[in-house]
Amino acid sequence: MQEKIFAKGNEAVAMAAIEAGCRCYFGYPITPQSDIPEYLARELPKSGGVFMQVESEIAAINMVLGASAAGVRAMTSSSGPGISLKQEGISYMAGSELPGVIVDIMRQGPGLGGIDASQADYWQATRGGGHGGYRIIVLAPNSVQEMYDLTMLAFDLSDIYRMPAMVLADSVTGQMKESFVTKRYTAAELPEKSWAVRGRSEGTGQNVVKSLKLGDGEMEAFHWNMIKRCQELSEKESRWEEFMADDAELMVTAFGSTSRIAKTAVAAAREEGIKAGLIRPITLFPFPRKAYENLSRKCGEFLVIELSTGQMVDDVKLAVERNAAVSFYGRPPGAGSLPTPEELLEQIRKHCGGVR
Repeated sequence: MQEKIFAKGNEAVAMAAIEAGCRCYFGYPITPQSDIPEYLARELPKSGGVFMQVESEIAAINMVLGASAAGVRAMTSSSGPGISLKQEGISYMAGSELPGVIVDIMRQGPGLGGIDASQADYWQATRGGGHGGYRIIVLAPNSVQEMYDLTMLAFDLSDIYRMPAMVLADSVTGQMKESFVTKRYTAAELPEKSWAVRGRSEGTGQNVVKSLKLGDGEMEAFHWNMIKRCQELSEKESRWEEFMADDAELMVTAFGSTSRIAKTAVAAAREEGIKAGLIRPITLFPFPRKAYENLSRKCGEFLVIELSTGQMVDDVKLAVERNAAVSFYGRPPGAGSLPTPEELLEQIRKHCGGVR
C-alpha cells in the first residue's frame, strides 16, 4: 500500500532502510545527517531491529562488517569527517566481498570543514576511498523521493554484487522536506547468502569471511573477479536522467541537489531560444559513460556544474568523445549560498553566445 508523506530527506532514508529489511544500524551523530540515527533509534527496534549509537565511526563501520558477515542487512550513516574514519572498514568490507549500505550526507571539508552543503566527497566515494584498488556502488539522489527509492536500491545492489553501496547526498537533499510516496518493498532477485558466517552445524563446513588472501594466486583472482563484477554492474545498473537532450547544442551536467538548479536554468534557456539540455548521472559509480559518449556524438559541448572546485568533471572528460569540449563551473565549499538558476543561466548564455 502506497502512502504519501511529507518529511526530510534524511528521514526518508531511514524509512526506506527499515522497509528494505535493514535490521542493524550502527552510527555516531554528526551534522547534517543526525536525523537518520534519531529516526532509527525510535523506529528500528519496533521492527525487531537493533540500533546502536557506538563510541566512534570506526566502531560503527566494523559493526556493519560483522552484521553483514552474518547475513544481516546493515547500514551506517555519517558526514565528511565520519565517512573518512570509516574508510578502513569499507576497504575491509570490499576485500571480504560483503554487502552493506553507507549513507554520506556531504558537508564541507577537508578536516572538520563546515556544515553547509558540498559535493566535494565525489572523489572519495567514487574511487573507493581506502587502499587496495576497489570500487563501491555510489547512488546520487536529487530529491526526497529518490532518497527513499535509492536507499532501497542500494540494499539490493549491494547484495547482488557483494560490495558496499553508498547513498551520496548533500545537506540540501538531506535536510529539505518534500512529499514522497512510500511503497511496499519488493526485493530484486537476490542470491542466497551461502557465504554468510552462521557457525558450524553437523555435516556442514564452516564459512570464513576474510580479506587476507595469502594463497598462491588468490589475491590476483580476487581482483580480476572484482573487475568482472564491476563491468557487469556498469552494463546492467548504470542510471541517468536526460532533459531536453535530443537537439541540445550545449549539454549541462550536474548531480544531486545542484542538478535541480541546473534543470531550472536549462528550462529558462529554452524559453530564450537557447538549445540547452541536461544529463544527470544517478549512479556515480558505475558512471553512465555510454550515455555521455552517445550524447557527445550529437552534442559536442558540455558544461559541468558542481558544488566543488571540480571532481565529476574528470569522469565527464573520460566519458565523452575526444573532440567534445568540456567546461566547468563550480562553487567551492564555503563560498556562500547555492548557485541560483539565474547564475547558471548566465553561464549557459556565455557558452552559447547569447540567444539562438
